[in-house]
Amino acid sequence: MRTRVNGATHDVAERGGRRGTMTKKKLASETGTAGAVDFTGVQANLVDYPPGAAIFLQGNEATSVMYVEEGTVRLSVLSQGGKEAVIAMLERTHFFGEGCLVGQPYRMATATAVGRCTIVVVEKAEMVRQLHARPVFAEHFLRHMLTRNIRIEEDLIDQLFNSSEKRLARTLLLLARYGEPEASRRVLPKVSQETLAEMVGTTRSRVNFFMNKFRKLGFIEYNGNVKVNDSLLGVLLRD
Repeated sequence: MRTRVNGATHDVAERGGRRGTMTKKKLASETGTAGAVDFTGVQANLVDYPPGAAIFLQGNEATSVMYVEEGTVRLSVLSQGGKEAVIAMLERTHFFGEGCLVGQPYRMATATAVGRCTIVVVEKAEMVRQLHARPVFAEHFLRHMLTRNIRIEEDLIDQLFNSSEKRLARTLLLLARYGEPEASRRVLPKVSQETLAEMVGTTRSRVNFFMNKFRKLGFIEYNGNVKVNDSLLGVLLRD
């Protein structure tokens, strides 16, 4: 399904998920939020999605680039055999859906709102125009793409050479935004053990086993949410 607001269209879920609603509010860039992209002058729409809503589905037409203004977005891929794999958990200040800029006609993954999300939607033509006209905006987007490319390479190496225990430890550290200059928190976004298993490439029972092990060793804490301690890094560094 497509919806049109102020002359611009955006993707919404065609099946399996609740539709997002257009809102009028200040962007993080307008309120000076650290790390936010400056969308001043960009023709964009803000869309609110409730928890569990499909932002777009694998196979939908790809016509826009999106940006996480608030909340967490899960990207997943479904194989022809029905097996699902979670390929990314995106939080505030992350772009997604950028494949349309290089001629990708359809969405290659499904994007789902983990909790309540506010998404900035920029149509392809407008995004291309802004990238050509605004060097600072283009630089920020390029930095995002390079960071994403490095992350993909690291994920591949992780899958090829590390044990499931180390892969889980790395996933938890990434979700806690370990090492990011402005990330003072170490609390994970709400994510189930099933989702962690899909991200790591193992079973839920193995994730449960290692999570209990990490908790007993003091690497993580359970208190309604999962808090990751810096000591978890030791799992990755040991031989």
